[in-house]
Amino acid sequence: MRRLVVIVCAATLIGACKPSSSTFDSATTPSVAPVVDSSPIASPTPSPSPSLETPPASPSPAKPACKEGKHQLEVEQALNELGGYGKLSADGQQSDADCVAIKKFQTRFGLRPIDGVPGGATLNVAKRLLASDPGRCGAGSGLTACIDLTHQTTWIMRDGKVIHGPTVTRTGYDHPDGKGAPTPAGSFKIIERQRSNYTESFDVYLHYWQRIMGNNGFHETTSYIHDMSLGSHGCVNLLKSDAIAYWETLKVGTPVKVFGRRPGT
Repeated sequence: MRRLVVIVCAATLIGACKPSSSTFDSATTPSVAPVVDSSPIASPTPSPSPSLETPPASPSPAKPACKEGKHQLEVEQALNELGGYGKLSADGQQSDADCVAIKKFQTRFGLRPIDGVPGGATLNVAKRLLASDPGRCGAGSGLTACIDLTHQTTWIMRDGKVIHGPTVTRTGYDHPDGKGAPTPAGSFKIIERQRSNYTESFDVYLHYWQRIMGNNGFHETTSYIHDMSLGSHGCVNLLKSDAIAYWETLKVGTPVKVFGRRPGT
């Protein structure tokens, strides 16, 4: 009897030592409640619908820098034929390229104003230059200065080729003051040269003076060369740039051929 009791107690003690799943203490394990965001949900901002805007107007074409002139087409054609002033459109309508070319021409030949407008004076000079015929000079094989009285132009030739010009000049006529006369035609030579020649008759210095005959010679003009009512008293007036070129090229003894006749003489 005593042995049986011991076995039962031992079994009872062993069962008491086994933990049960229900023995966990809920107080030691914190419970976590689910977090709920109570802030209002923002509605998405609608994208603005594309507006129907009027497209910008095309800019108006810019006006040429220079005004259109009365002799637009004629000057465009003449300068293209002369060459050296840029390609002109030759359509009778002013353009920026035409303006630049005409100003270049006006600057070269001392025309006023230098405005790019192809007026009568610009056309007159262009036509005179085109009409100048080197073959009429009768220049030899050496260096020769040529003066065309008819077209009031001049140029320098060497070995039968033009090396300077044609350019504008103004020769003598029956001057109202009685001190001048038309420049005569003929064959002459440079007979004297002075960098500046003072003339008592007119109380003026004649720069780049090169005497041709009598009291007449090449020199820089003392007045606006395109005003035919002024000068010359018989001399061959030149623009400053041409007077310098003639001074640097010609020398005493250089042949000078003068032909034609100045209009109005």
